[in-house]
Amino acid sequence: MWLKSPVPLLRPLALTSALASVLASVLFTSRLPAQAATAEYDVVIRNGRVLDGAGNPWILADVAIKDGRFVQIGRVAGKGKREIDATGRYVSPGWIDMLDQSGRMLQRDGRAESKLLQGMTTALGGEGGTPVPASQVASYFEQLERQGISVNFGTYFGEVQARTAVIGPSARAPTPAELDRMRAILDTAMRAGVLGMSTALIYPPASYATTSELTEMAKVAARYGGIYASHIRGEGAEVVQSVREAIEIGERSGTPVEIFHLKVAHQPAWGVLMDSLRQVIEAARARNVDVAADMYVYTAGGTGLDATIPSWAHEGGRDSLAARLKNPAIRARLKREVATGSPGWWNIIEAAGGWDGVVLTTAANPANVQYQGKSITQIAAMTGKDPADAAWDLVLEGTGGRVSAVYHMMSEKDIETALRFPWVSIGSDASAMAAPGPADASGLPHPRSYGNPVRVISHYVRERQVITLEDAIRKMTSWPATRMRLVDRGVIRAGAWADVTIFDYENLRDRATYEQPTQLPTGIDYVLVNGVVVMEKGKHTGATPGKVLRGPGASR
Repeated sequence: MWLKSPVPLLRPLALTSALASVLASVLFTSRLPAQAATAEYDVVIRNGRVLDGAGNPWILADVAIKDGRFVQIGRVAGKGKREIDATGRYVSPGWIDMLDQSGRMLQRDGRAESKLLQGMTTALGGEGGTPVPASQVASYFEQLERQGISVNFGTYFGEVQARTAVIGPSARAPTPAELDRMRAILDTAMRAGVLGMSTALIYPPASYATTSELTEMAKVAARYGGIYASHIRGEGAEVVQSVREAIEIGERSGTPVEIFHLKVAHQPAWGVLMDSLRQVIEAARARNVDVAADMYVYTAGGTGLDATIPSWAHEGGRDSLAARLKNPAIRARLKREVATGSPGWWNIIEAAGGWDGVVLTTAANPANVQYQGKSITQIAAMTGKDPADAAWDLVLEGTGGRVSAVYHMMSEKDIETALRFPWVSIGSDASAMAAPGPADASGLPHPRSYGNPVRVISHYVRERQVITLEDAIRKMTSWPATRMRLVDRGVIRAGAWADVTIFDYENLRDRATYEQPTQLPTGIDYVLVNGVVVMEKGKHTGATPGKVLRGPGASR
């Protein structure tokens, strides 16, 4: 009996080893759910055609998002708290609006629904400056963060804001002491986090600033790494000279230069001056001037009807303008200058080919709503007035805000030419709408308010084949993010902020027209901002995960 005992003794050892192996396996397996739970993602987008934003062709991949950032691109085994099936859809970084006008609107409604419906996740505003003075910029940003916004938002500060704060709506140059005060105002805004200094040089009193004044002011922005962005002095026959001025300001001050809404608004120069602009900008870039431009993709611009009045008549502000317009002798002089030109004024009527090309969109007076959608020539015939009188009387009668118009003044050929420039990005020059949908008595917006980025793809990529889809996405994502030094945005890459636009390429349509400018686009399925779904199948989710994008001066 005893001699046989070694064999039975070996069996318990073998059994113990087997049990240990099984137990280890069980213990390992039991840990898997806990590990999976900690590794779960917030969102996983499955089976999409992923465009990274850098201009590369799409790849078929899943995209995992956690804590607001991309964490994995490829085959994602783990589950997301939210799973989105993007089969047959393109998944791109969220689209960046390089020329937004929503600074004031976001104070009232942070949802920016009309922007999101177009796939835009980031809006960069401030062509005319901030809605508040420099001393309140920091609290303005804090207000937006506190109340919540659905898009990321950054803004420039207008040089004209500093100018008018010191010398009012005067055409004179500031004294050295006044210029120092203006510099101090801009310095305050830069330290509060604005992106740089902007100008809109066709509009008085901004147009009264000289090149030297602007250069001295831009040096303040340069100290903080800010950008000089400009609606240049003239976009018609003088457009090359105006771009040269912007480049000179950047070169002398040490700031990068952004040309707002690049265009040639002068019919005799269509097909000619756009290439001249390319040569001027690329020559500047070749000598190390950091200059680029953005554009919208419509042949009409949109601005106030008061832009048809020579600049000198605006000195002193709105009341002074009204008094001059009511003076028959002064009005007669203004009419002559429409024909002859006026120093320091870009003739936007000439750019539109005459009053036929100027169409009233916002009357700002219930009694004049009947004229919305009609050209000034038509309104003149209806009222029995000279076209200039018809236009300027509408300006005088505008009691509910700014009287506005669209100006048909660009060519499709020039738009296509400019879209091919690698340093051009996309900007709508439009505000988010308070209530997306049918137009009301408040006026007709420009169709760019409802369709600009979608039109880039639906019309100029798919229909016209002017640029590739990959390049169109680059122009609306990684290039503007790089241009504006927006760290970790504009690309689908592990670690970057998860702004995402998911779209149906074949069904992507910009439906807004000049006659029906509030028609919503189709083909945008989902929009995510900082990893949170804010737009789903054309419906806002109510989420407000947007961030204020402060400039480099905010860290000083």
